[in-house]
Amino acid sequence: MGFFIVFAIFFMQIYITGAKVPAVIVFGDSSVDAGNNNQIGTVLKSNFKPYGRDFFGGKATGRFSNGRVPPDFISESFGLRPYVPAYLDPAYNISDFATGVCFASAGTGYDNATSDVLSVIPLWKEVEYYKDYQTKLRGYLGVENANTILSEAVYLISMGTNDFLENYYTLPNRKSQYNVSQYQDFLVAIAEWLVKDLYALGARKISIGGLPPMGCLPLERTTSFFAGNGDTCKDDYNKVALVFNEKLGSLVKRLNLELLGGKIVFSNPYAIFQQIVRKPSNFGFETAAVACCSTGFFEMGYMCDQYNPFTCSDANKFVFWDSFHPTEKTNRIISQHLFKTVLSKLA
Repeated sequence: MGFFIVFAIFFMQIYITGAKVPAVIVFGDSSVDAGNNNQIGTVLKSNFKPYGRDFFGGKATGRFSNGRVPPDFISESFGLRPYVPAYLDPAYNISDFATGVCFASAGTGYDNATSDVLSVIPLWKEVEYYKDYQTKLRGYLGVENANTILSEAVYLISMGTNDFLENYYTLPNRKSQYNVSQYQDFLVAIAEWLVKDLYALGARKISIGGLPPMGCLPLERTTSFFAGNGDTCKDDYNKVALVFNEKLGSLVKRLNLELLGGKIVFSNPYAIFQQIVRKPSNFGFETAAVACCSTGFFEMGYMCDQYNPFTCSDANKFVFWDSFHPTEKTNRIISQHLFKTVLSKLA
């Protein structure tokens, strides 16, 4: 009797909210991490002020922003909760995760070597956590009902920037093994493995996220400035992102032909992000060159703590929160654009 009560309450919640999908399930890096890094031994954390100052209750959850990150807005757009909880967060359990769960880890990438740089959760481990989640969900709702949720849920994948900026362009190993084009192909092959693995585990609605104009992040603009190139984006990095996105787009087309019953979409943030960066005033921002936190040139993580006197008072004026991550306002604009143009097709 207890199971049927749980089952009825769960699906009544979905019905009442008018949710278009039963759950949002997230894999990736800091662009979508909801706080999993809080629970592991890494220096890459953001569970302290001023991070999260504009989140519900002003809580620093471990999201690398002043507020919400894209999966939170996407979940809300699908009629679910306005946030997606982190799987390793002890404040939540399987009843919370039944309508959305995040396995992402800040600092990770498709390449296992990327996760090694700052000792974060590698992609294969995110998938292992997902398998553990499946077992718990089936125990909570029963096999048939859990499998329905797993097949109807929307799966969001967002990573790749760290593979280039934290790994390939910073450390010698991968650069000695691959030229840029070969490394892109190496990462795309891993993305293909991920989608096919999730498909084999029951996923049917999957979004692969593209790269932003990564040469326009404040950290890269600062590096460009100190290299004597002025306050400009690194166009070579942006070109790498564009080509990588083209390859991901081609992968998505091929996977849709191969994976029967699957619906794979490519959520490409590059164009809208580039518009925001190039003409921030058109979107209500004052600047995209520097971030809100600290001086805004190179700080993130522990260098953006509450004792820094330079942090801005109104993050809504800034495209970037820290030198690497967008503000909540930017996340909202990009997420709503991707939902309207791409993700809503998965409903």
